[in-house]
Amino acid sequence: MLKKLFITSLLSIALINSLTAQDHADHGHEAGEATHAEHAGGEEEKFSMDKMIMHHILDEHGWEFAHGFKLPLPVILYTPDRSLEVFSSAKLDDGQTYNGYQNQHEHIVRVDAAGNVDESIHPIDFSITKNVASMLLSAFLLIVIFVSVARGYKKNAGKAPSGIQSFFEPVITAIKDDVIKANIGPKYEKYLPYLLTLFFFILINNILGLTPGAANLTGNIAITLTLALFTFIIVHFSANKNYWMHIVAPPGVPGWLLPLFFIIEVIGVFMKPASLTIRLFANITGGHIIILSFIGLIFMFESFAVGGAVWLIGSFMTMIEILVAFIQAYIFTLLTSMYIGSAVEEHHAH
Repeated sequence: MLKKLFITSLLSIALINSLTAQDHADHGHEAGEATHAEHAGGEEEKFSMDKMIMHHILDEHGWEFAHGFKLPLPVILYTPDRSLEVFSSAKLDDGQTYNGYQNQHEHIVRVDAAGNVDESIHPIDFSITKNVASMLLSAFLLIVIFVSVARGYKKNAGKAPSGIQSFFEPVITAIKDDVIKANIGPKYEKYLPYLLTLFFFILINNILGLTPGAANLTGNIAITLTLALFTFIIVHFSANKNYWMHIVAPPGVPGWLLPLFFIIEVIGVFMKPASLTIRLFANITGGHIIILSFIGLIFMFESFAVGGAVWLIGSFMTMIEILVAFIQAYIFTLLTSMYIGSAVEEHHAH
C-alpha cells in the first residue's frame, strides 16, 4: 500500500508539473515582463523552451505558482536620495513603472519620465524574493517539525517513539552515528546541532523544489555558497595546531619542497568550500533542467505519443530527483563532517 501511494504521488507531481509547464507555454509567459499571444502580423508566438526553463529555476520578485496565480512579495529598496522604500512587487508586474522604478529582468532600476534607465542611481535591493520567501518557509517548517520531535522525546522518555518522532528518529540516529560521530570522533557533540540542521535544511529544500511552482532554493549558487562558507568558517575556527602545521609544514616533506606543498595545501583549503558549493548547485539545477526539458518536448512536438512517453520518463526522473535530494543532503553533511574531523583530529605518532 505504501509503495502504491508513493508511486501514485510521484506520478501526480509529474502530471501537475506538466500541466504547469503547459500553462506557461500556452500563454507565452516570461518572468518579470508582459508577453503577447500574437505578434504584430497576427502570427502565434512559438513555444520557447529556454524561457520556460529559466523562468522556473531563477529567482523573481513575486512568487508565481501558476500562470495567473502570483503571490506578491515585498519590494524593499534603498537609495541615497529617497532612503528606504517598501511596496508590493505587484506594482511592477507586466512592465509597469511605479514611483520611478521598473523591474527589468528581475533587476529593479530607476527610470526617468521617458522610461530610460537612470544610470546615476543604483537602488540597493533588500527585497523578499521568491527564494527568500521559500527559505523562510523551510525554516518555519523545520522549527515546527523538530519542536514536535523534541516534545515527542520528552513525552515518550523511556518508551517507544510514536507519531512524527518515530519517522525522524531513525534518520537523526543514522546521520549522528554513521556520518557525524564516525568522521569527527569523540568531539562530535559540539558540532551536532549545526550538522543536523545542515542536513535537514538541504533535504527539505531539495524536496520542496520538486513541487509545482516551488522555488529552486538549493539550485541557487548564492545559497550553496553561503552554506559552504559556514562550513569553511567552522572548520578553520575549530582547527587545532596539527591542522595548521600540516598546511604550513607537512610532515615528511623535504625543506626545499615546502613552498610548493604550502601552495598546494592553500589551494586545497579553498577548493573544499568550492566543491561543496558547485556540487549541490549543479546537481539540483541540472536535475530541474532535465525534467523541464522533457516536459518542454511535449509542446515542441505537439504529439500525443510524445506526451505519453515524456510523462513516463518525467515520472521516472522525478523519482530519481527525490533520491538525489536525499543523496545531496547526505553528501554535503558527510563532507562537512570529514572536513571538521580533519581539523580537530589529534596528532597520532607513527
